[in-house]
Amino acid sequence: MNTRIFHPETDDNYIAEAAAILREGGLLGLPTETVYGLGANGLDEEAVRGIFLAKGRPQDNPLILHIPDASWLSRCCSQVPEEAYRLAEHFWPGPLTMILPRHPSVPLRTTGGLETVGVRCPDHPVTCAIIAAAGVPVAAPSGNLSGRPSPTSAAHMQEDMTGRIHGIVDGGPCRVGVESTIIDLTVTPPRLLRPGGLPLEQLQEVLGEVAVDKAVTEKLAEGEKPRAPGMKYRHYAPKAPVTVVTGSARRSAAYILSCVEEGDGVLCFDEYRDLFRGHVIQSLGSEHDPLSQAQRVFDALRAFDETEAATIYAQCPGSEGLGLAIGNRLKKAAGFHVVDADALPQVVLGLTGGTGAGKTSALRALERLGGCVVDCDALYHRMLQTDEALRGDLVAAFGDIFDPVTGLLDRQKLGSMVFGNARQLEKLDAIVFAHVPRRALEETEGQLIAGLDAINLLQSGMGRLCGRTVGILAPAEGRIRRIMTRDGISEEYARLRLQAQVPDDYYRQHCTDILENTADTAAEFEQQALEFFRQLIKEELCRKP
Repeated sequence: MNTRIFHPETDDNYIAEAAAILREGGLLGLPTETVYGLGANGLDEEAVRGIFLAKGRPQDNPLILHIPDASWLSRCCSQVPEEAYRLAEHFWPGPLTMILPRHPSVPLRTTGGLETVGVRCPDHPVTCAIIAAAGVPVAAPSGNLSGRPSPTSAAHMQEDMTGRIHGIVDGGPCRVGVESTIIDLTVTPPRLLRPGGLPLEQLQEVLGEVAVDKAVTEKLAEGEKPRAPGMKYRHYAPKAPVTVVTGSARRSAAYILSCVEEGDGVLCFDEYRDLFRGHVIQSLGSEHDPLSQAQRVFDALRAFDETEAATIYAQCPGSEGLGLAIGNRLKKAAGFHVVDADALPQVVLGLTGGTGAGKTSALRALERLGGCVVDCDALYHRMLQTDEALRGDLVAAFGDIFDPVTGLLDRQKLGSMVFGNARQLEKLDAIVFAHVPRRALEETEGQLIAGLDAINLLQSGMGRLCGRTVGILAPAEGRIRRIMTRDGISEEYARLRLQAQVPDDYYRQHCTDILENTADTAAEFEQQALEFFRQLIKEELCRKP
């Protein structure tokens, strides 16, 4: 079959010629504001059969009738409630489909065997003009091969439908990008069957209570009959399997970083692209721009088919506004293989070890995995200036140790009280541990992965906050070279500093994990630490509570 491409800007008679294809029982690709549709005369059973054959679409998956205005409702539906006209007044033309009782003239093949039919008026002047000229309601599912991502450009339609249909009208890119919202008006309260380009919140403003069908968030059970397109079957899917990760953007990014392997693809918000350098990346747009996400989601899923991505991980927006529709499409593309990053337990890793072992490089690696790292020693010194509860407990235990003018801690005065006095030092450690962990946990609140960096992590008891404690160790000679270079000190002084520190055996006995730095460069060790922490995080996330 030869597929003709109509270009409205150059084809003077395209409306009449495209309308003739529909009237004569042919198949026509049509632009809408949502996605491109594969249209046929919705009252012609054989023409409708052609849609199912061209798409490879299951016969029980209902089609939507497209009409040029609300006056056509009575031609397609046997009963039209007042709510339908009210919705049409507010939202037509636009991305809203209403489920209503089927008119006897509408064949059951069009409705997937149902006594109800979906009807909408698309917000695209080209398509509305063609439908009006054809004089028949047009059944038009999305113009992709069944299961593939929906087309949002004429090029996408040509990719899937060239040689299968009679014509495609090139109306430019779709400005919404996800299919219409479907509302069932045959039940009380009205029920949302598919979220789409019209947010649920706007429907509620007009209708009041709107129920949300379970098919919006989960798969239909075997044997359940879909009441609207997109409810039952796996849709919108690229060739590679997809895992959708919901939850806050930072937590979902951290989870994906812990899972993604070489050769995997990532669909992410623009703000997190840099985290996934080296992987196949498609952008979903800014996490704060749902319209951009809607316009990009199908393009991005299709684009993965041009890559060698073995598995795809996708960040998912929240369920407000257009986010509900975008998330629905992503979850269907994944066959509802979804991980909720917000429901995962926080992974807290404690890092410790002697100076010069490479802890700074290890911390950078943890940050690259989306971890929020807290330098507990620096936090303690900040708290000495600002945390009234900590300052009050120190004064109660040790007296007037803060300068009355500057408010700063008199370190020499406090040191003279605690150093060399085991009981006083124990009292100081108890106060510090009563306050610093509280603030450290506050600073990591909401983060999936947290790293606590403390030289005295184990001795202070802070290790009890951590799921895993990691001792960073390195051969003595390598540590000496790093200390000399970093601090500009002599070899003799560097050796003295090492001798004064806790021996490696202490960390081996008391840490849950050991990371040995045997790399020649900081960059090599950072990469080694990256893989080490990735495995640790995977183990913690998969660990049964």
